[in-house]
Amino acid sequence: MTDTRPQPVQKLRIVFDEGEMVGPGKAELLEHIRDTGSIAAAGRAMGMSYKRAWQLVETMNAMFCAPLVVRSRGGVQGGSATLTETGTMVLSAYRDYESAARSAGQPHVDRLTALLRPKDKGV
Repeated sequence: MTDTRPQPVQKLRIVFDEGEMVGPGKAELLEHIRDTGSIAAAGRAMGMSYKRAWQLVETMNAMFCAPLVVRSRGGVQGGSATLTETGTMVLSAYRDYESAARSAGQPHVDRLTALLRPKDKGV
């Protein structure tokens, strides 16, 4: 019997208060905004509507001491969006947290993985 199970994935979310959290989805959204310069393009890259992406940005902007994303209205070609210095710091802090938590948690994940029932090929 060969175990065909994929490697476990650790997904971490920091909940500050009800409705105020940062996790892998919001971090990914910030990265896409940083890379594309567009909330709409970031949403499309993640398979979400512009409205949903903008709602998440508004939530994050309201959570922190300064906005994470600023947008400028555009003309014919549309507007743009940019991560602020605070946005860059929040994204960096979250990714650093993820990395530290993964490293610290890996021995525990390994112990749990060792206790899983093996999966057979084709099952």
